[in-house]
This record gives sequence, structure tokens and C-alpha cells, in this order.
Amino acid sequence: MGKRRKVAHAQNAHPPRKGASANQQPQKGAAPAETRKKAHSQPKHDEPTIPFAPEDGILLIGDGDLSFAASLVEHHYCADVTATVLEANLDELVEKYPQVPENIAKIEAEGSRVLYNIDATKMAPFVEKKGKESTGLMDRIIFNFPHVGGKSTDVNRQVRYNQELLVSFFQRAIPSLTPGGTIIVTLFEGEPYTLWNIRDLGRHSGLQVESSFKFQASAYPGYHHARTLGVVKNKNGESGGGWKGENRAARSYIFVRKDDQAKPVPKSSKKRSRPSDDESSDED
Repeated sequence: MGKRRKVAHAQNAHPPRKGASANQQPQKGAAPAETRKKAHSQPKHDEPTIPFAPEDGILLIGDGDLSFAASLVEHHYCADVTATVLEANLDELVEKYPQVPENIAKIEAEGSRVLYNIDATKMAPFVEKKGKESTGLMDRIIFNFPHVGGKSTDVNRQVRYNQELLVSFFQRAIPSLTPGGTIIVTLFEGEPYTLWNIRDLGRHSGLQVESSFKFQASAYPGYHHARTLGVVKNKNGESGGGWKGENRAARSYIFVRKDDQAKPVPKSSKKRSRPSDDESSDED
């Protein structure tokens, strides 16, 4: 198994500045107080939400070219990642995503693993059996951008196919959850994805939405959105054509079993910086 990296969670708190006294006169040439206030109230970039901790058991479904899994291991220091793909074997996966071997090397170098031929709608549970009882092993089950592919050009049929995919996935994923474990599904914003009504699908499957947040691909260095059909090539057969999914607005939904409370993620579990040789650090 790879080494587990310890991440020190620390918050950088800065005490508020004391206001100027009533007798203090404005400096010569200084901008009016109202102007200065506006200058200091510029909009800030949203901090990315990272819905897992390094020590969590994480199951990735349909991870495409495995760049997301590689980023979790290499940049977020996750030590227990199981990345699954639908493709039957490595050769089939490489045919669709030529860059895969490099990502697999990163994943396996740290003791995590890649599983092939895992169908989200039929997968067996990841559990620990104790006699007749069984307990789920996964703290987080993540399915980024689920899609059945181009099964139909009819929008309504395509919506129904994807709804069926998600419902079957939810039903198969629930037994693998630890107490308080969460299922995280990321979809693009806008139609046709809003037509899937993912909140209702979860509710009918015995889940409830604990929260949702803006998915920021930039929080996962090295991650590239992998299309279901594989790498897009131009008319000359060169890869890299087509739109880039990581540049498109997307939202992640965190589901938890009904009447269950989600296992908390430390507030400082934001995008992590690489630790120094002496210790690990976490910048909020």
C-alpha cells in the first residue's frame, strides 16, 4: 500500500483591524473613505469545495481517462481510492484514452487501484462481511458527469435513459456506503441536464440532497473531462478537438441516506498545496 500522507488542518485567522479614531484626519491626497471602501470590496474568487478528506475511502464510478483519480492521489493526497471504468480491460481503455497509462501509474504508485468492467447499474457492493451482516466500505462514492452516450437523438428518450442510469446507480451504490457516507454526482448546468431532475431521482431511491456546490475543475490539477465516446479527433485524426467540458459550468450534488447525517469533511479540506519535506500543510 502507498504511504498515507498526513495533512495538518490549520486555518489562517487574521484579527480585524481597529477602526480609526474620531480625531484622526484623512491623509493628504488620500481617496475618500467611500472610495477606499469600494476598492476593498472587490469580488473574491470562490474557494472550491472539496467534498472528501484524504483519509476517506473513495469510490470513483466511470472515471474515463482516470485523470480525476490521479489528481485525487497526486494533489489531494487521498490514500484509499478505487477508480472504476466501464471498459473491459486496459487495451480497450487505452484505445479510447491514450493518456491512461500515465494516470494509472500515478494511482497505483500510492497504493490505490483501478478496476475494469464495472457497470454502475450492475456493480456488486463494496462491503465488509461480518457473519450475516455486511458494512459498506466507502465514505464517498463519486460519479462525475454520468451519461449513457448517444443512444438516441430524441431529447425525451435521452433524458429517460439517463434517469434510468442514475436510479440504477443509486440503488447499487447505497449498500457500499459507510454510516454517514455520501454519494456525489456532478452534472453540467442547464438543459438537458436540469431535465433529469436529479434531486427527485435521489429521493425516490432512498436518498436526500445534503447540499450542492459549484464544481470547479481547476481544483483538480491534471484533470480533463473525458467524453463517453473517447478522445475527440479532428478531420486530420489529431486529438484535442471539440469542446472542453472542464470549461463548462457544472454543479455537484451531495446525497446521503434518508434520516442519515453526512460524515463531516473538515472545513479546511480545500484544494491542498503540496507538503514540504518536513510536514504537510493545508491552506484555507
